[in-house]
Amino acid sequence: MIIFGHPWIKSSHFCKVFSVEDMMQTKAEDIVLLEPLVDSHSLATYCQENHIPYGVVVSTLEDAILANAMGASYIVCEEDAAFMIQPIAENYLFDAKVLVLIHDTKSISKIARGGIDGAVFTEAIS
Repeated sequence: MIIFGHPWIKSSHFCKVFSVEDMMQTKAEDIVLLEPLVDSHSLATYCQENHIPYGVVVSTLEDAILANAMGASYIVCEEDAAFMIQPIAENYLFDAKVLVLIHDTKSISKIARGGIDGAVFTEAIS
């Protein structure tokens, strides 16, 4: 299980970006975070063409499928959506990892039992 943002675990930081200029302000170790895909598909294409690892916040299965097809490294979603997306991601061998946005450590066990790829604490996103 992948965990981003837990104080005991060294991990990358997600940076929300809304333009190519925003991307230029991120650190090399940061992961670009786009949201929502309908508004950021041109940035997703830019990331894919320039081999920039990125994540996308999604709320639907369709957006998750499109994000994976556009080369996203991470699909970030709420718990309910993750439990719907993860089986599809496994069936179609997504390259993207499904991450649940969490607020406390109590959620880790539930997400792990559900077979979700990982979790990202809100503290790991700026």
